[in-house]
Amino acid sequence: MTLEQCYEALGGDYADVIARLRSERLVQKFVLKFPGDGSYALLMSSLGEGNAQEAFRAAHTIKGMCQNLSFTTLEKSAAALTEILRGGDLKGAEQYLPAVTADYGRTVEAIKEYEKSITG
Repeated sequence: MTLEQCYEALGGDYADVIARLRSERLVQKFVLKFPGDGSYALLMSSLGEGNAQEAFRAAHTIKGMCQNLSFTTLEKSAAALTEILRGGDLKGAEQYLPAVTADYGRTVEAIKEYEKSITG
């Protein structure tokens, strides 16, 4: 699997990220770090605890990382959740959480598949 194929699998914009970061090696470095980031786990635990402020921070972080890496599909669902949480209330978050969860899973799965393909 190539990095471009990974982007196709996760619903990202490979041309955009290459134009922004200008180096496939640099893109690869940040893509491979994404699954290890704790923001999704923080989002889930914060929602479970009813902590809207921490959930907002986590969703906003996910959205920002996805914007920088051109993970378009996850960025859109995380952005929608971020806006719901921006007001400091959890009301409505459950409507957007399934999309974020599915998109996050798809993204991490594609990255792990890519990582396997380059490490053998």
